[in-house]
Amino acid sequence: MRSKFYAVLRATWVVMSAAVLVAAGVAWSAYQEVDTGVRRSQAIPPDAPRSTSGTNVLVMGLTTRRNADGTTPPQEVLDALHAGDVDRGGYNANTLVLLHLGAGPAVALSIPRDNEVALLGIPGGGPRRGKVKEAYGRAKEALERTLPATVPAAEAEWLGREAGRRAQVLTVQALLGVPVDHLVEVSMVGFHHLTTALGGIDVCLNRATRDPSYSGADFPAGVQHLTPAQTLAFVRQRHGLPRGDLDRVRRQQAFLGALARRVGQEGPASLAALVEVAEHHVVVSEGWDALAALRDVSGATFHTLPLDGEQALREAAAAVLDPRGSSGPPAAPSPVPCVD
Repeated sequence: MRSKFYAVLRATWVVMSAAVLVAAGVAWSAYQEVDTGVRRSQAIPPDAPRSTSGTNVLVMGLTTRRNADGTTPPQEVLDALHAGDVDRGGYNANTLVLLHLGAGPAVALSIPRDNEVALLGIPGGGPRRGKVKEAYGRAKEALERTLPATVPAAEAEWLGREAGRRAQVLTVQALLGVPVDHLVEVSMVGFHHLTTALGGIDVCLNRATRDPSYSGADFPAGVQHLTPAQTLAFVRQRHGLPRGDLDRVRRQQAFLGALARRVGQEGPASLAALVEVAEHHVVVSEGWDALAALRDVSGATFHTLPLDGEQALREAAAAVLDPRGSSGPPAAPSPVPCVD
């Protein structure tokens, strides 16, 4: 009887061990597929200035409704975006977050998109004044004007976007007075596919809110799970919020925090759903392990920089990023924070 019991026990252990190995193999395979399949940008050259007290990552969310190759997405995707015609919005970087990964907990600085700054890196001229979000689109347009008509449309789109990335990085570096080591870019279409792959996120609202004419937002107060379409409306809404665009920035922070918590809780199991999205809709710096970095974002503290001019922004950023500040183990993931 005892020998039969041990035989069953051994068989059960073998089956469980095999299941764990298979699951780990699938997860690692998915991880490698994301890491090798995602499009890589060379907008930050190898000889660019680098941070000495950690890693600074510029996260950019583009307003364009177009696919990565410049083509028009299916109508059902445009309908889900609730953002009008495919050519609305241009190529502004409406979401700009500088993520600092150092010895202590991660820190994320949101840059309000409407700050008037010196725009750097635009082909064909010196610095120009404009809203910080405009560096990308202006550089893309300027570069594309120099391309021969024989350049294929998809290649022209990529070259234009690379010019946009370079300009946006240079502009943010000069604005905040710190190097940008890496970048992550996702468009509105990519955001839609990302939230679809994740199945939405959990958020908390201080009060009920509606914005039927613009973002399509219509949410009750309290903790709730948003569908992919609702998630996009959540991060796009600014009309009807107490502080307008600054509250939209806070919602973008809430999304990034929810995404980090999700990956932190589910680990490699959450990667498989992101493989196809990452390959088609996400761009990251050459030679950077973005997924490993994402695991370090759980527990990050978020700060919104002021709308008070370049010097005020630089001083506010320095106060948060000063390496003499507190350090220690990463903070534990917090419950879902409530926002307006």
